[in-house]
Amino acid sequence: MVVVRSWCYACQMLLANGGSESPQGDPRFPYKPWKHPRPRSYNKNYSRDSASPLVGGGGTGGGGGVGHHPHHEKRAANNLQTLQNAAQRQPHTTLQRHAKANRHQLLLPRFYFPHGKPTNQHQLEQSIENIKKAFQTLPNCQASRQDFAIITKAAGCPLYWKAPLFIACGGEKLGHVEVNTFIDYWRSVCSTCHDDASRFMCIVSGGRGGGGSGGPSSQHLYPEDFMPLVQDVVDTHPGLTFLKEAAEFHSRYIHTVISRIYYCVNQSWSGQISLSELRRSDLLRVIELLESEEDINQVTQYFSYEHFYVIYCKFWELDRDHDLYIDKDDLARHSDHALSTRLIGRIFSGTVTRGGGGGRHALNGGAVPPKGGEAKMSYTEFVWFLLAEEDKMHPRAIEYWFRCMDLDGDGYLSMYELEYFYDEQLQRMEAIGIECLPFEDCLCQMLDMIRPQQPGKISLADLKRCKMTAIFFDTFFNLEKYLDHEQRDPFASQRDHDQEMSDWDRYAAEEYEQDQRWKIWTRFVFEGEEAENDDDDDDDILSPNLDEILSTQTFLNNNNGYLRKKRLKASQGTTMLNEITGETAAGNGESNSYNGESNSWSQSQPFVTVTDFDNEDDSSSDYAADSDCSLHFSGTVTIMMSIPTVIMRLIVIVPCE
Repeated sequence: MVVVRSWCYACQMLLANGGSESPQGDPRFPYKPWKHPRPRSYNKNYSRDSASPLVGGGGTGGGGGVGHHPHHEKRAANNLQTLQNAAQRQPHTTLQRHAKANRHQLLLPRFYFPHGKPTNQHQLEQSIENIKKAFQTLPNCQASRQDFAIITKAAGCPLYWKAPLFIACGGEKLGHVEVNTFIDYWRSVCSTCHDDASRFMCIVSGGRGGGGSGGPSSQHLYPEDFMPLVQDVVDTHPGLTFLKEAAEFHSRYIHTVISRIYYCVNQSWSGQISLSELRRSDLLRVIELLESEEDINQVTQYFSYEHFYVIYCKFWELDRDHDLYIDKDDLARHSDHALSTRLIGRIFSGTVTRGGGGGRHALNGGAVPPKGGEAKMSYTEFVWFLLAEEDKMHPRAIEYWFRCMDLDGDGYLSMYELEYFYDEQLQRMEAIGIECLPFEDCLCQMLDMIRPQQPGKISLADLKRCKMTAIFFDTFFNLEKYLDHEQRDPFASQRDHDQEMSDWDRYAAEEYEQDQRWKIWTRFVFEGEEAENDDDDDDDILSPNLDEILSTQTFLNNNNGYLRKKRLKASQGTTMLNEITGETAAGNGESNSYNGESNSWSQSQPFVTVTDFDNEDDSSSDYAADSDCSLHFSGTVTIMMSIPTVIMRLIVIVPCE
């Protein structure tokens, strides 16, 4: 008789064979004991489950009775449970083992500070002392809005935080802030916000609910939170003193600045700036730079007046009814119909616009959203459009145009989507007689240029990684720039991007300079000597005598007629025109003749048209408001005029519409 032990593997194999013995009385399989004895628990692992077929069943084998020992099975089950519990409690990493071994003496330092790392308490007390001294210099220890610059600098904040800080601590209600009120507010702010970004968010958003509470009042910044700050820049910055008198343009400038801030800072496209987005941006540095830079145009980020001038003039040219909203037809006239109609339809489909505003945080200079089902683009949305159109290498511009071209919204530009936009480009080039590149060849060029990670489709990350993304976008929806790229040096674009000036800064500088030259020439032609006495006049130069110049609805001048209006005066005229055109009368090398006192044209059939489409319009206070007046030049116009002392030659080149 063989005793079968439940924890022995040999006995379990014997049970599996039926428990029978050979005629010699030996087990049916060769069994040899271990040369080196193992621990008692070694073989117990083979019988973890008491219900196992190896240990279950009857108590006797095939030939003779096989006995069981229940106490061995119970002990094996208890040992198994102990091993399982120990395995669960055992640390899996070196750090966990060290932490468990030193759990009574190990202390991990804090490494996450959502509102900045706390500063030394001594610095806060020193700041409070400086604030008290600043208040003592003011009458009755009360600071008004005009005096709050002293308090802001004493608190260690940039100068142009003063307006939001004055409102946040309750100064707008009483018209002044007392010393105790401000100290209590500043202590509450510094107790929870320990870096500039969190304090700025607390101060700027603190005025939303009335102010005076302190602490992180909001986790996001909305467009209306920036209005007091930008309005204070308009009122107090030395570079914008000329704008203070033109109050009607204050709101336009403010909304332009806010739109540019959200264009660069709001990476999530949510319409609200988070604390992490504020920390990653350069907004706080630019606001601090305003204090030391007197020329506002040198601060090209966000606050430049020249950039605002270019943006607003472009929008005013497209907005024919001047309701601060433009439709598809208005936008199609941008850049002489350079954009494709399919792309314009995508812009107004809601991929990058929000349907003309009307929401809680929609800003459009106080304009009322239009009624009706037609899609409209607001002025603030046009700011985003123009920034994205003229600088396609900006990360937000790449996202802007990627949203427009991604028709199915799957996060990739497929070959079908690229062909959809390129097909219209082919039709437009065929219509003007330009040899077209087939889509297959163009696609090969684009894929070689972008080098997408996944074959057959282009992702947003692929476009952001490429340094020639602007050429990619212009190829599919901007015919004018596409043709310009085809005629340029292929390495010229790369050299331009290596320069410090961005594409947008370069475009704004060129447009502003061109507009100023056009104004100087127009003043010289239409006003003559009167312009010399009005150089300091800030009003639009076409406003004073526009109706006197345009005595008829349409004024034509060709080879059969004379220049009927006021002749150009000789005093300083040659110098001014030479500065504008960059030429001299003798430096051209062309032989031109004129007949005595008569006027003559050196080109065949030049054409100049000055048109007032609404002759009954008596409003001439501002040329920008009189949108129905236009002046067009066709071709290259060379005017030769007889003047007593010199012969002036004026060349004006304007693209014909």
